[in-house]
Amino acid sequence: MIETLTDNLKMDTGYFTATGRKSQNEDCAGVHVPEDSYLSQSKGVVLVVADGVSSAEAGKDASHTAVTRFLDEYYQTPDTWSAGHCGEKILSTINLRLYRKSHEFATECKGYLTTFSAIVVKSRTAHFFHIGDSRIFRLHRDESGELALSQLTRDHTAVLDENRATLSRALGMDNRLNVDYGRVPLEEGDVLLLTSDGVHDFIDESQIREILSQEKSAEEISRQLVDTALANDSDDNVSAVVARINQLPEESLDDYSVKLTRLPFPPELAPGMRVDGYEILRELFASSRSQLYLVRDTETGEEVAMKTPSLNFEDDISYIDRFIQEEWIGSRVKGENVVQIIRQARPRTCLYYLMEFVQGEGLDRWIEQHQPVSPKAAIAIVKQIAKGLEAFHDNEAIHQDLKPANVLITEEQRAVIVDFGSVYVAGLAELQRPLIHEGALGTASYSDPLYLLGKNPGMQGDVYALATITYEMFTGTLPYGPAVEECRTAFDYDRLRYQSAALHNPVIPVWFDSALERGVAFDLDQRYRTIEQLMTDLTQPNPEFLKVDPVTESSTSRLLFWKLLSGFWFITFLLLLYLFSQS
Repeated sequence: MIETLTDNLKMDTGYFTATGRKSQNEDCAGVHVPEDSYLSQSKGVVLVVADGVSSAEAGKDASHTAVTRFLDEYYQTPDTWSAGHCGEKILSTINLRLYRKSHEFATECKGYLTTFSAIVVKSRTAHFFHIGDSRIFRLHRDESGELALSQLTRDHTAVLDENRATLSRALGMDNRLNVDYGRVPLEEGDVLLLTSDGVHDFIDESQIREILSQEKSAEEISRQLVDTALANDSDDNVSAVVARINQLPEESLDDYSVKLTRLPFPPELAPGMRVDGYEILRELFASSRSQLYLVRDTETGEEVAMKTPSLNFEDDISYIDRFIQEEWIGSRVKGENVVQIIRQARPRTCLYYLMEFVQGEGLDRWIEQHQPVSPKAAIAIVKQIAKGLEAFHDNEAIHQDLKPANVLITEEQRAVIVDFGSVYVAGLAELQRPLIHEGALGTASYSDPLYLLGKNPGMQGDVYALATITYEMFTGTLPYGPAVEECRTAFDYDRLRYQSAALHNPVIPVWFDSALERGVAFDLDQRYRTIEQLMTDLTQPNPEFLKVDPVTESSTSRLLFWKLLSGFWFITFLLLLYLFSQS
């Protein structure tokens, strides 16, 4: 039992899940009540249940992935986003993750499929999300004062015949997610219930209403529902999540959320000024799109970086949405080679976000100062950048603007990716259509040319950027030369030719050069599909790159023969001339 929350919102929550008569429990359920008062006010309480599809073989992994990631990532979304936007954004990335994992095992028919139902209780509203045949109920008093049980969701099933039905929707089933989202106003005394089909298929609604109306704790009620379903011969896993609303806040936090999304841009900041308890120490960076400041938390003394939007875009809704999204993307990507977003501890009075302060020099300057580069030092940095990119890719995010200026090298030689401005999170609605850009992303020298041509290379775009950076670190130049920056059309790129890295650095082995060439190939079928594949061939010789083409070898041998023969006759000719001159 958990009693919640702030001085205004108080709830009693509990859940119970059991294996039942099956060999393993493929259900997963959970409740999260934030301990932080600001987080609980801005985000609320989350209740969730998922029922893994047993016929898919990976149902247990799917349900646990869905529940744990939703509970974790929901609280990492910007407080400027609505609950509905947060839930739909997160579920689209979870769904894509499960869908891709399913297709990794396509030959084994191992599918990561699960139903999913969740409620976010925020202020005086319940926001619910639903996919599959789990259910969400609300027990409340109707206009006559009688207790009424309402099913808030509808089952996503297709009836095959009188005795059979199959799921028509589930997380991981398709690369395009169709999630039901709704919201209902709450009243004190309401009881919310989430169940897997192992419970509601074996208890009729009159029994559910009777059990929910008892004066017991939420955890006791959830256990009683599970026990009743098992007593009624449930042959499935059984899960129930219960929440009783004891007290609601006076003010709607939906209005509060609206206020947050309309936060004003901060003015131009200068050392000594204070914003929400943060003292401005100095400006770290400024461009036409944003500013970065070193600030000190006046309560804790901690020094962090504050990123603020440029006043040039104060009326640009798309820019504002993108700026807010940066914070969410950064909060999801964890790793020592990626700059970490810092959770806001106090309410904001203007638009900005915080991140760790990384002291170091840009990789662009590091490359200039370390030519010719030490192979050991260079490959160590490349490995760290690769780990950072893999952290993005593990969260279905593509950096899209990786360049030396966006990587900092600390005194300890730790490489940190520090920019999220162009990161793309693969949502299911966008998966099968090209990315939409206002011109090319990033810098032409390092960005995949396909971006400029309106195509979406996905993770292979980051492969291109990393291979280009690696080439530059070892040679001091670019794989296609400076002409790549002047390209504007497919014809322009078609005229470019890869320049062997050995031409600029003769100590580079053939296998390493071949890996770089494949990493920056314009043709996606020739380019590495993942960062891991690129790094494998950069760190150990690929036997394929050491083979000599028989045709090439034969041609080379014949050419060598004729060169030697020509040389012999030329020397003989000179000798004859010498003898003739002596006679």
